[in-house]
Order: sequence, then structure tokens, then C-alpha cells
Amino acid sequence: MNDGPIDPEKNRFSARAARYASVGANVGGVAARIAGRRLFGRGSDRDRDAASLAAALGGLKGPIMKVAQLLATIPEALPAEYAAELGQLQSQAPSMGWPFVRRRMAAELGPDWESKFASFEHEAAASASLGQVHRATAHDGRRLAAKLQYPDMQSAVEADLGQLGILFSLHRRMSPAVETSEILKEIGARLREELDYELEAKHTRLYGLIFKDDPLVWVPEIVPELSTQRLLTMTWLEGKPLLDYTDRPLEERNQIARAMFRAWWLPFGRYGVIHGDPHLGNYTVIEDEDGKAAGINLLDYGCMRTFAPKFIQGVVDLYQGLLHDDRALVVHAYETWGFAGLSNELIDILNIWAKFIYGPMLDDRVRTIAGGVTPGTYGRQEAFKVHQGLREKGPVRVPREFVFMDRAAIGLGAVFLHLNAELNFFQLFNEAIAGADLANVTRRQTEAFAAAGVPLPQG
Repeated sequence: MNDGPIDPEKNRFSARAARYASVGANVGGVAARIAGRRLFGRGSDRDRDAASLAAALGGLKGPIMKVAQLLATIPEALPAEYAAELGQLQSQAPSMGWPFVRRRMAAELGPDWESKFASFEHEAAASASLGQVHRATAHDGRRLAAKLQYPDMQSAVEADLGQLGILFSLHRRMSPAVETSEILKEIGARLREELDYELEAKHTRLYGLIFKDDPLVWVPEIVPELSTQRLLTMTWLEGKPLLDYTDRPLEERNQIARAMFRAWWLPFGRYGVIHGDPHLGNYTVIEDEDGKAAGINLLDYGCMRTFAPKFIQGVVDLYQGLLHDDRALVVHAYETWGFAGLSNELIDILNIWAKFIYGPMLDDRVRTIAGGVTPGTYGRQEAFKVHQGLREKGPVRVPREFVFMDRAAIGLGAVFLHLNAELNFFQLFNEAIAGADLANVTRRQTEAFAAAGVPLPQG
């Protein structure tokens, strides 16, 4: 007889396992129907197949929803019908009730956990796919945010990655334009990292060092004595939702956009790290004494991507190659990134997408991110050309490093579209990448990563 403490996660494991098995069976059934139609030469109804897959995957309501948003930014990573259906699924998870929160907190900080806070709110302030956040107060008066991971999320992530593997295997049978093996590896690595709150604490400290005393970008401070691998406690940063400012005067919208640009590109250009989840909920706006937008709070450091200095050099080379119409430098940049065996036709296709991503930063003038194109159609023409070109000339293997770089750049552009900001993106970009050569990036990265305890990237 076992008289030891009961782990609340284990109590829920059998129910979760049954749910994952059910979802897996549903996805497997859809896969079998698609394979059967192909085997017997029947036509494929991709719209109906996509809806069926979305319904099956929707049973998880977990990390797979974040993956769906990511895949929608990579042309031809999945059939458009699949990406559209998955993109409609909700990523918001229901919060855990107070009795369960008490048990989870006791498992992380011990039975006397409540005495370690001056106050701890019962209701979650926010909930998402991997965990929920509670407001709290420290004994020294600091306002805190306690981020508590849902139970057994490792099993949830592995189950979701299994379903994603099925999606990719189906896609491979449909004459894909993008070879997805590296994409699956990259998504798996990043999702597994999101479960490690100790690593997230290190990334938060890294950004705190990068933006120390920066008036535009604020980073929460970690409270290590109240944090574990599945509980992350940090200072609460007061701010307002970014979408509350879309109707503010241009000066304020520009200030927010300027801060957003700096928060993303400066860490990449100087230190080789990006915030890989540019979701609107991960930013709040700071106001000055007059109630005007003054900067941003940058939140949630679970989905980060670090890059070896040579990758940053490739980004700069591609930019310079496009800016000066230097095809040899462009090709060198793609090869530095890890694209292999590219034909001239594939290079031309990739350049369509590269010029779209870099476009605002190649244009030395004040402009909106869309540059006069109707926001609702921005990027559609380029995406269509890339889709068509890759179907005809592909497949192309997308390097792992490209996946979150592309996703984050698209997400950042979406924020600028919401704000309808008017800035000289050329000037901002060149300021951010100033000194982004191998020697300087290597030196800065080595010093800052060591100070924050973040492992140096391989490669």
C-alpha cells in the first residue's frame, strides 16, 4: 500500500490518455478515408477532409492550435484548406478551478505555499493553451504574476505532435511543394521547450539584460524563490491591450510600432534571439503621465528561438543582396540558412517571399507596412505566386531556423497593420542590425547568454 503524497497530475492521466486516444482514432479515421479514396482512384474532397481533420483535432484544444497559427504563415506547409480550418479552432483553454489550483501550487511550492505570498487571487487573470496566470502580491508589496502550467502538458504536447505528424504524412501524399520533415522537428523542439519554465525564466532574464533602462520596452523580473519548472512567478507589468490603441492619434500608434519593432529586431540583430510568439496578447501598452502611449510591456518568453551568429549574417546578407540587386549574395544567404539544391527557378520563387517580408525595410521613406496596398489583401498576391511556383518547381526543404523566423516576421507585420503606423522601416531596420557582423554578434551573444544562463545555440 502506497501512503505517499498523491500527485494530482497522475489522477487525471487516465482521463487524458483516453481523450488523446479518442482524438487519435478520429484523426486516423479521416486519414484512412483519404488514403482509401486515393488508393481506389476516387477524387479528393479537400474542403471536407480539412473540416473533418479540424473537428478531430479540435478535441484537444491545446498546443496544436498554436501550431495551426504558425503553419498558416508558411506558404504550402499544409494545403490551404487545412490551414484555414485549423486557424478557426480556439486556442483558449478553460481555467482550472481554485481547489485544483491549490493542489497544483502545493505540488510546486509545498503545503505552506500560500504563506509565501501576501495575497493570491483565486480566479485566473488569463488562461491559454499551456497554463494560466494568477495575480498575486509579494510580502514586500510587489505585484506579481504567477504562471501555473496545466497538469500533464508533456503528454498533451506529444499527443498533439503525433496528430501533426499525421497531417504532414497526408500532405506528403498530395504532391507537396514544401518538404516538412525539418518543420516538424523545429515545432516539436520549440513546443517541448515551452514546458520548461526554468528555461523561460532564463530567457526572461536575457531580455531584461538586453532592454535594461530602455524606455520603450519593459520586461518582467523573475522571482526565483517562487518559481519552479512548472510555476513561473514574475513581477506584474501593468498595461492596456494593444488593440485599444488602433484609433489613437498617429503619433501614439507610431510610438507603439516603434517599440514593437525594437523589441523584435534589436535582440535578433545584436544577440541572435527572437521572441517567437508575436501574439497580440503578449504585448501590453504603457502610458505616460498624460495618458499617451509611451512604450510596451513584452510578455511570455516561452516560445523563443536563438540563432548561431552565421544565421544572423545570412539575414543581413539577404537584405543587402535584395537592396543592391546582388543575386550572388542572395544565393549565398539562402545557402547560409540551410536551403540546399536550389535551382534558379526556386531562387526566384523564394525571392518573391523574401521581397515581401523585407519590402518595407528596403524602402527608405516613411510609409505604412502595407505601402498603400489594401490591408485585407496585403501579401495575398505574393503568397499566391509562391504557392503556384512551389507546386510547379518544388519541393523545397525548409530549414529549421526559417520556421519561427518567418512566423514571427509575419506576426509582427500583422501588428503594424492593426496600428496602421507610418514609419521609416528602412531606417529602423538598419539601426537594429548595426554591427550585426559575426564577431560582434558572437561577442555579445556569449556575454549576455552566459549572464542569463541561456545555452548558446548550436551551429
